[in-house]
Formats: sequence, structure tokens, C-alpha cells
Amino acid sequence: MAQAALAAMHTIPKERVIHSLHGYFLRPGDIADDITFAVDRIHDGRSFSTRRVQAYQKGQPIFSMISSFQDEDEGLEHEASMPEGIPDPESLPSAQEVLSAINHPIADVWAKTRAFDLRHFPSSLYVSVDGDRVPHQAVWLKSIGAIPDDPNLHRAALAYASDFSILEPVMRAHGISWATPGLKFASLDHAMWWHRFARADEWFLYVQESPSARSGRGLALGKIFSRDGHLIASVAQEGMVRVPSPS
Repeated sequence: MAQAALAAMHTIPKERVIHSLHGYFLRPGDIADDITFAVDRIHDGRSFSTRRVQAYQKGQPIFSMISSFQDEDEGLEHEASMPEGIPDPESLPSAQEVLSAINHPIADVWAKTRAFDLRHFPSSLYVSVDGDRVPHQAVWLKSIGAIPDDPNLHRAALAYASDFSILEPVMRAHGISWATPGLKFASLDHAMWWHRFARADEWFLYVQESPSARSGRGLALGKIFSRDGHLIASVAQEGMVRVPSPS
């Protein structure tokens, strides 16, 4: 999704920035294969541009997205408030610390290969669900390495990070961890709206909730805040969440 967004950005003047995308994950991707991106220039108006991007592997589409771009403009302005009572990221354990303590090869890979530092509140869901079973949580994130100053790279990195944990409130509500035997999990679609610019290599808070789950699908909504409390982006995703029935 982030790569598709960048492909669309390459066809747009830099002063016209992405403000939304709507994408569908059509088939599983293979990390060992290259991806080909095809960009359709749907519309270029006086203030807005629209692009459609298809991502292909082995000649088959695996992801389809439409994104919209706009020139910066004056207008009405308000924003949601960042919730209070969430600890600073420095006081929470990192995903690497939590995963490194788990004696499992998959946990070892996750601990060492992720590009972003994740710090859950109230707790991670890697092997267990601690605390109340509620359909909401918060996660601090930032890239582990520095990102160049190109604003589009930061917008694409934010899109990349927005997929990490967005469906976890569905799992938390039902006491399901990533280690649950037989769990089947996949993103189906993803929508994102950028409201303000923020660097992805500085801490941002991802506040997440799930209003509904049924029929093997869960819906989650997210708000991304800068550390100083500004609403940076909003996210919505539906995913397949299947857990084996008790025997």
C-alpha cells in the first residue's frame, strides 16, 4: 500500500499532496517476488488530482488503490483531541524487548526485522491478552531509522505503519493473541486520510478501536496523533479474523 502510494506520488507535482487513499488487498503477496505498479492518471483538476494504482505479481493484481491529492488551501479547521492518560513511549516496553523474550523463531524474526518501534498500551498481544477485554487500545510508533526529509516518504511511511496493529482491537475484545492456535488473519481493505504533516521518524500515537465484528470480519478505526497532540491522520480497515471453534 505504501509503495502504491509512492508510485502515485511520482506522477503528481510536489506541491499537490496526498490526502486520502482507499485500497483493497486482492491476493496474498510474495515477499520474494518483485511488484509491478501501474498508475492511471484518472483526473487532474485545478485543485485536486486522482490516481488509480494496481500492484501486480506474476501478472495478477494483488492490490488496487485509488488516491486523491490536493493543493494546500485555506479553510475551516478543527481536530479531535488526543486522549489523556496514556503513558509516554519511553515508559513502555518496545516490541523488540517483548518479542526478544519469547523463545520462538517467528518472534525472533519480528523482533529483528521490523522497521518501526511499537509500544502498546495497555499491553501487547503477541502471546497473551492482559487486562480487560475491550475493543480499543493505543500504540506509540516511530521508525527505527531516520527517514530522509522528503515529505512524501514520511506520508508513505505513515501509511505503511498504519497497517501494523489496526485490527488488534478486534482481537483484544475477544482475548485473542497472535499466538492463538489456528488464527487466520488478513487485511481486506484500508482507507486513510492525511490531515496534517508529521515525520514518521518521530513518535506518534495510534489510537484504535473496533466498533463491530461478525461473519469472520472485523472493522477497526484509528486516529494518529503527533506527540504534541495534533491529529495527523485517520484510518479505517476491515480484515478477515477467523478463530477455530472450540472443540
